Amino acid sequence: MSDDEPSDRTVFDQIEFVLCDLDGVVWLAREPVPGAPGAIERLRAAGRRVLFVTNNSVSVVHEQERALADIGIPASGDVVTSAQAAASLVERGQRVYVCGGPGVREALETRAATIVGPGNRSVPDAVIVGLDREFGYAKLDTASSAIRGGARFIATNDDATFPTPTGFTPGAGSIVAAVATAAGRTPTIAGKPYGPMAELVRRECGPGFSARSALMVGDRWSTDGAFADALGCAFALVRSGVTSPGVAAGGVADIDEPDLAGVVDVILG
Repeated sequence: MSDDEPSDRTVFDQIEFVLCDLDGVVWLAREPVPGAPGAIERLRAAGRRVLFVTNNSVSVVHEQERALADIGIPASGDVVTSAQAAASLVERGQRVYVCGGPGVREALETRAATIVGPGNRSVPDAVIVGLDREFGYAKLDTASSAIRGGARFIATNDDATFPTPTGFTPGAGSIVAAVATAAGRTPTIAGKPYGPMAELVRRECGPGFSARSALMVGDRWSTDGAFADALGCAFALVRSGVTSPGVAAGGVADIDEPDLAGVVDVILG
């Protein structure tokens, strides 16, 4: 390293925004990863803004904030979801058919869009597909028919799975793939690591945000690492979720630690 190159310590001191994935980083099925609540508290005490950036589109924002509070992490106004990113692609008053959970519906209501039911005969302006635990053949038929009829196809995210304490469970990407196959169309994907979520995060962080001022923390390089690349910021990989210890990450991480507490040790020195 030359004398005029910044040291790692200088780079870490520039971090003002820590963008933190939830599943596999902060919790697993709402059970905290050991050390995560304390790590968040240490970051905030050191003056860092912590923003929780999740591809979870099922839960409404208040429910996620309350669940974080239940494990000792106040989070009011600090949760950004793929449902919000998907809704940002819809204009006020547009008609939308939803294959997804309450989080998508909440985001669309905030956007002042109109949610249409399966019995509506006219083609909606858009179809938004996310994780839907009531998904079945009828919804697949309705969504794919609307998309073939000209409705815009928007996906909250394309994560095929997400981690739980007992292993992996199907994610939104598995449902999106089924709709894409039936419709013969490729969706616009809103969540990490794609542009709509990146733009949403920039807006939420405000004018003080820059690539040098941010660090993305996640457990999956293909989602969280690629999202860091989209933002141009550093990436910290934790091995408490999708990527187990000793498994190849699939890309380069600026920090590679067992868990969030280890990442915070590195950031704060």
